[in-house]
Amino acid sequence: MSFLLKGKMVHFDERYLHVELSDDRIISTPMEWYPELTKASLQQLKNYHFICRGTGIEWPDIDYHLSIESMFATEEPRKAA
Repeated sequence: MSFLLKGKMVHFDERYLHVELSDDRIISTPMEWYPELTKASLQQLKNYHFICRGTGIEWPDIDYHLSIESMFATEEPRKAA
C-alpha cells in the first residue's frame, strides 16, 4: 500500500480483531487468523501498544507483533487443476 495505515485503538470480540485506524476506519479480521492471540488471556490481549509509528501492534506479554497492513493481505483460494 502506498500510504501508512496507522492504528488508533484495538478491540476484540469472540470472533474478530478490530483495529480503528487514525482516519476513523475500522478493519476487522477473524481471530482464528492469529493463533497466538486466540491462546492469550483477555488481560494479555488488552495489554497492547502501537509500534513502528503506529503501523504495527505489539502484545508484549505474549511477544507477538502484527503489521496493520498485513491485516489486508489475502490469499487467493487454490483452484483444482
